[in-house]
Amino acid sequence: MTSWQLVRLFAGVFILLSLALGIPGSPIFVSQWWLAFTAFVGANLLQSALTKWCMLETILRKLGAKSGN
Repeated sequence: MTSWQLVRLFAGVFILLSLALGIPGSPIFVSQWWLAFTAFVGANLLQSALTKWCMLETILRKLGAKSGN
């Protein structure tokens, strides 16, 4: 898997998990504050699209993930 695919995988998992933990109707509800984490992930995706830089992708490349080019 390339670094950009891993970033999208992480983002998708984090968003779905934080929604499950933050929505009151969910069977694994903990607190509505988890929705702030969902917003953080969305803001990070927006920032990376505008600046063409993502910290997670940089970290993954240093750990040996292949570049998506």
